Amino acid sequence: MSAPALDRPSVEPSPAAKPERLLSLDIFRGLTVALMLLVNDPGTWSDIYWPLRHAKWHGWTPTDLIFPFFLFMVGITTHLSLTQRRARGDDDGALARQILRRALILFGLGLFIAWFPGYALAGHGTLADRAAAQVLSWRIPGVLQRIALCYAAAGLLSLRMGPKGQGALILLLLLGYWVVMTCVPVPGTGATGLAALAHPGATVAAAVDRALFDWGAWGNHLWAAAKTWDPEGVLSTLPAIATALLGVQAGRWLARPLPLPARIRGLIVAGVVGVLLGEIWDLAFPINKSLWTSSFVALTAGMACLCLGALLWVVEVRGWRRWTRPALVFGVNPILAYVGSELMAIIIGGVITLPWDHRIAPLQDVIYEAVFYPLLPEKAASLAFALCFVALWWAILEVLYRRRIFLKV
Repeated sequence: MSAPALDRPSVEPSPAAKPERLLSLDIFRGLTVALMLLVNDPGTWSDIYWPLRHAKWHGWTPTDLIFPFFLFMVGITTHLSLTQRRARGDDDGALARQILRRALILFGLGLFIAWFPGYALAGHGTLADRAAAQVLSWRIPGVLQRIALCYAAAGLLSLRMGPKGQGALILLLLLGYWVVMTCVPVPGTGATGLAALAHPGATVAAAVDRALFDWGAWGNHLWAAAKTWDPEGVLSTLPAIATALLGVQAGRWLARPLPLPARIRGLIVAGVVGVLLGEIWDLAFPINKSLWTSSFVALTAGMACLCLGALLWVVEVRGWRRWTRPALVFGVNPILAYVGSELMAIIIGGVITLPWDHRIAPLQDVIYEAVFYPLLPEKAASLAFALCFVALWWAILEVLYRRRIFLKV
């Protein structure tokens, strides 16, 4: 099976001609995936440097840029892939079916990660009883689920809608979401305006999530840390689709027959405009990753353009590529890196337990407390564990890269 647009090398040769290969796109995606692993897998969640934490609510940290950067790259690579497939004469109907199939597989992988037993193998009750209890709290929204929906939307809309139509849809999504989130009274409180955004569980988006995923006796299927809302909820997925569509526009720009320095300048200009728009919009619709506000979309798309433009200049124009190999192996195998690391984190974080320090502790706690905690200050020890986790996955992916093994869906 062929790889989906979000995890295949960004540009492939066609039978008719060998198009320009921009290694920077794979590098950018790889850096994003590696940073995902870094922030998702600290030694302990109680000791983390602030840049490696998500903002508690309004505002942003560097960690909040990672997911939108990945969705932006989904849009870029989707456009490039579909353009090449169409140039080869592939039928739009077949392309649409392939997009939907891949999206369903990604969504299913997300559900599998959410279901994957997060309980110890040795515990109270039978495994069957604990597995049944797990189903009652089986989270339905999630990171891969959002990627799947955004990929499907970006792909299908790219097949059916031109750049002007997509631009109009982006505006409709961002402006419409702003209106809904600030003008529709929050159920239960009646709040509107900025007051409707003040508390995570008291927003229109949270009310929609509870209506869809809190099933009473049949379980709560929202983010376990909140129960009343979900950072990858339904309503906030609409502006996330706008993030992917902005990536499609960036991909269209990068594919234009212009000198590379001119395309880089265009990205930089778009990036500055996006950042300024996001900061101005923040005054009326605060930048918020959990709500994926319209100001957050503008800010992160702008910053993605700036970072990608800088990377293109470093790698493609200046030719400084010797440092890029570690990022490359993450960039060409992102789904394997994410899914594998998530499953590993669940296994060492709760499935496998050992007697340790007068208690039964997860394997991760044993490793962290025995190896890292005695040697370094708390936050440095937690970061060192995360760096070793990323290094382990780099080693795994390097071996797979040398053997040309890639996870394809």
